[in-house]
Amino acid sequence: MADGDALDAVRRRRPISILVGAWGVGGVALLLGRAAARLAVYAVEPIREHSLTPLQMGIYGAWAAFGLYFEGYRAFQKRFCPRVAARALHLGEHRGALHVAFAPLFCMGFFHANRRTKALAWGTTIMILCFIAILRHVPQPWRGIVDGGVVPPLVWGAVAVIVLYVRGLAGADIGSAELPNR
Repeated sequence: MADGDALDAVRRRRPISILVGAWGVGGVALLLGRAAARLAVYAVEPIREHSLTPLQMGIYGAWAAFGLYFEGYRAFQKRFCPRVAARALHLGEHRGALHVAFAPLFCMGFFHANRRTKALAWGTTIMILCFIAILRHVPQPWRGIVDGGVVPPLVWGAVAVIVLYVRGLAGADIGSAELPNR
């Protein structure tokens, strides 16, 4: 799509549609960013205190690289973020009061989604909450190592969802909104 065509696609959208979608995407990005900021404190602690052995430093780096590829790129950029952005674009054009009020949750697929998307949203959330409960009892430097592999993908996801939403506004095909079949 040429730059002029992309600009025309954005101009054809009503400002309220863009704002409603931005509320959904922004809420998701803020959720991911806030989680990254909270975990970063634990992730940098063993580095700041120089408490990592060379083996632990290698594990830290490998885990961060693993997280960036599998969580950041494959999970966030290729699966989660396109769905969130597509649902935000859909929400901007089909605004229901409840859906708009809870736009970030709508965009993540917690409701008004196909069965697979809802199951994935709820299941992933429960799994993450259980993981957090367990990780709170893990001592440093291991907690920092684990969080060091989680923070970069969360930041990647926050950026990717915004970029994909903007690309979607410009008319790019970003994926399916995975809405329920009627």
